[in-house]
Amino acid sequence: MNAPHPLPARQPIRELPDELISQIAAGEVVERPASVVRELVDNALDAGATQVTVRLQAGGVRLISVEDNGWGIQRTELPTALKRHATSKIASLGDLESVHTMGFRGEALAAICSIAEVSVLTRVDSGDEPHGWLLDGRSGELQPTARNPGTTVEVRELFFATPARRKFLKTDATELAHCIEAVRRHALARPEVGFAIWHDGKLVAQWRAVAADLAGGGTLDALRQRLADVLGEDFIQQAVAVNWPADAVPGEVARADGVQRLRVWGFAGVPDAARSRSDWQYAYVNGRFVRDKVIGHAARSAYEDVLHGHRQPVYALYVSLDPTRVDVNVHPTKIEVRFRDSREVHQAVRHAVEAALAAPRSAAAAAAQTTLMPGETPSGSASAIPPGAAWNAPERLPSPLGGAQNPLPFQRYAPPDDTIGQRVSDLGALWGNGPQGSAQRSDPASPSIGSERTDGTRSETAVVQPLPEGDWPLGRAIAQLQGVYILAENAQGLVVVDMHAAHERIVYERLKQQMDNEQLASQPLLIPATFAATPAEVATAEDSGVVLAMLGLEIVPFSPKTLAVRAVPTTLAQGDPVELARSVLAELSQHDASTVVQRARNELLATMACHGAVRANRRLALDEMNALLRQMEVTERSDQCNHGRPTWRQVSMRELDALFLRGR
Repeated sequence: MNAPHPLPARQPIRELPDELISQIAAGEVVERPASVVRELVDNALDAGATQVTVRLQAGGVRLISVEDNGWGIQRTELPTALKRHATSKIASLGDLESVHTMGFRGEALAAICSIAEVSVLTRVDSGDEPHGWLLDGRSGELQPTARNPGTTVEVRELFFATPARRKFLKTDATELAHCIEAVRRHALARPEVGFAIWHDGKLVAQWRAVAADLAGGGTLDALRQRLADVLGEDFIQQAVAVNWPADAVPGEVARADGVQRLRVWGFAGVPDAARSRSDWQYAYVNGRFVRDKVIGHAARSAYEDVLHGHRQPVYALYVSLDPTRVDVNVHPTKIEVRFRDSREVHQAVRHAVEAALAAPRSAAAAAAQTTLMPGETPSGSASAIPPGAAWNAPERLPSPLGGAQNPLPFQRYAPPDDTIGQRVSDLGALWGNGPQGSAQRSDPASPSIGSERTDGTRSETAVVQPLPEGDWPLGRAIAQLQGVYILAENAQGLVVVDMHAAHERIVYERLKQQMDNEQLASQPLLIPATFAATPAEVATAEDSGVVLAMLGLEIVPFSPKTLAVRAVPTTLAQGDPVELARSVLAELSQHDASTVVQRARNELLATMACHGAVRANRRLALDEMNALLRQMEVTERSDQCNHGRPTWRQVSMRELDALFLRGR
C-alpha cells in the first residue's frame, strides 16, 4: 500500500516581491513570441498608426521589434509606460465598462520587461520635440536619438529571465507562423492600416493599407480587398457578403439617439468552400479578434441546413455594438468577451449569415456575365460567388401555399406563349403529369399550382414568370443522364443538375414556409413526462415560461428537483419529450431556444421532403426538367440539398475545351 502524500510544511503569509509578481503576470499574458507581437501591435493601433512593421529573429525569440508611425510617447511619460498598471487608456471604472481601445490593462510592457530585454524608441509628432528618446527598460536610462514620429519597441532574448519557459517553445518556423497569424488577425480587422513582417532580414508578409476604417463599421468594399490580400482571392470568390440589418449603411454605427446599434457584417464562405478544420473562422467584436462561443455557435447554426457532414464553414464576421454592452475584461489575453445580451447577438449573427446564404447563387453567376468582355468566357465553377457580387434582400411574391412567400431575386418578365411553364408557380403540377400525361399526384409534399376549394372552384395562385430564355441562369435543359442528372446549356457552357437533390431542396423549403406561417401548435401529453433536473434547468424553466409556450412546450416544476413536461409541439409529438426539454433548456440558458425546436422540426421536414422528391431513374420530359431549373433559380438555398450536398455544377466552355485540347 502506498504511503499517503506528505502534507507540505506550513509557510507564513507574506507579500511577493515585485519582480516575481511581474513574472507571474507575464505567465498569464505572454505564452510565446506571438503573444508579445499581439500586445505590441495592439498598442501601435491604439496610438493611431497607419503603418505597422514587425521585425523578428529566430521566430521572435531573439528579437521582436514593432515599429509604428503613431502619436509617440511624451518624454516625461516614457519611464511610467514600463510600470505595472500604467496606461493612458482608462482612468476610472466608467472607462473600464466602456473600453474603446485594443489594450487597457497596462500590464503588457511591464510583464514583458520582467522576462526579456526591452527598449523603447519614440518621438511625438510635435515641433517641441526636435528628436526622439530611447529608453532602456532594464536600467531606466533615457537618452536622445534620431527617429521619425512614432514608436519602436524592441524585445530581445525572450524568456532570458525564465529559461524554463523557453523549453516549451517550438521550432523557429512554428513560432514564426504563430507571429504571422497574430498580425494577420489584426490586418483582417484594420484594412486602413498597412502591415509588414520581416524575419531574419527577409520580408515574409505584407498587406498594403486600404482606404477605409473597418473598426468603425467600414465598407464591404474595403473589407473585400483586405480579405483577398490576406486570405487569397479564392476566399472572396467563394463567399457571400453579410450585412445585417439589411438597411444598414456601410460606415453607420449609431442611431439618431446616439446609442450604437448592433450590426453584423463581413463575408461568409459558401458551403462548397467548407474545410475539414476551423482554422479559417475569424470573428471580431468592435474590431477585436475573439474566440466566442456565442458567435461560433450562431454561425455554425446558420450552416446547419446547407453543410455536408462535419465540414467546418469559413467566414470573417464583424460584430459592432455599444461598448457598454460587452465586457472585454474577462481574459488576460483579451481574446474572450462576455455579452450583456448574448441571445440578441446569437440571433443577429445567425440571421445575418442565414440571409446571406439563402439567395440562389445561380442568379449571381448569371448577373456576373454582364461584366464580361465580348467573347470572353469565365473560368472556374459558377457555383462559387463571383468577386464583388452583391447580395440584396430578394423581392418576394405571394406563394400558392397560402401565405408563404417565394424569393424572386431577379426581374420578372412575361414569357412568350411558346415558353415552358406559362403559369409555373409550382413543380407539383408538372411532375404529377409524366411524359405520357399521367394523372396529377396528390402528394402533400408536392403542392399543385392551384388548390380545390370546397365549392369545387380552383383558388387563384401567383404566377412566377421565368426570365426570357437567354437570361436563364441555369440554362435550357437538353437531356437527362441515366435518369439521375439533368444536362442543361447556358451562356457559360454545361450545367449538370442532380434532379433528386434539387427537388428535395425545393419541397423542403416549401414545407418550411408553410410551417413558418403557422403558430407552433401544442399537444398535451396524456401522462406528463418527469425527469430529475439541475437547479439551473429548474431556474430556466421558471424564468422562461412565456418563451417555452411560444415554442409549444409546457415545462413546469414537479418538485424542487424535478420538472414535468406537460405539452410538446405537435410536429414533434412522436419524439422524446424529456430529451427535447433538456435540449431546449440548455439552449435557452445560453442561446435562442427556438434553434433546438427548429433543428428538430427541420429534421422531420427533411425526411418528408426526401420522400416527396422525385426519385432517381425517373424519366422526365424536357418541360419537367426546365420547370425544375426555373424553380431552382428562385428557391432559397437551392444550391445544396437538405444534407448539404451540391445540387448543381457548372462546367465552363474553357474547361470543356481543355478536355478536348482545343486551341492547342
